[in-house]
Amino acid sequence: MILTDKQILEEIEKGTILVEPFNRACLGTNSYDVHLGRYLATYRNEVLDARQHNEIDVFEIPEEGYVLLPNTLYLGVTREYTETHAHVPFLEGKSSVGRLGIDIHATAGKGDVGFCNTWTLEISVTQPVRVYYGMPIGQLIYFEVKGGIENYYNAKANAKYNNRTITPVESMMWKNTW
Repeated sequence: MILTDKQILEEIEKGTILVEPFNRACLGTNSYDVHLGRYLATYRNEVLDARQHNEIDVFEIPEEGYVLLPNTLYLGVTREYTETHAHVPFLEGKSSVGRLGIDIHATAGKGDVGFCNTWTLEISVTQPVRVYYGMPIGQLIYFEVKGGIENYYNAKANAKYNNRTITPVESMMWKNTW
């Protein structure tokens, strides 16, 4: 079941959902709008290796915006820091963003209960498009969970994306054992 606006506000009041900064105007009927953070990143190497640490170059979006190009994976970040302690958060692109040909995540649209951080975006575009710091980029949708939770994400010893950041975070696949 998806939380409604009233339920999201109730969970914020209880402290099970945190959004910083919070703006009441960003609360939709059953979602919360998030915005593109100040930083983007691209991978240094053209060929990425799942078993290696693929380093990124982080840069600030200039005041006049930045033109994203097709065939390049950009890592972005939400301006909002979020915590979700009793629900499963999903991040989806806004329809207005999709209509510009912008995909904000390749596969990682679901967070875990206990996720506490900004959201790294896996951005790709179908044609060149200029983006700006602070533009609406996505919406968080919160799902109820059924049953107790044994492993909250923020308490897992092997969680790779727990360090609070305002910049995009590269893939940590290389830290997995396989």
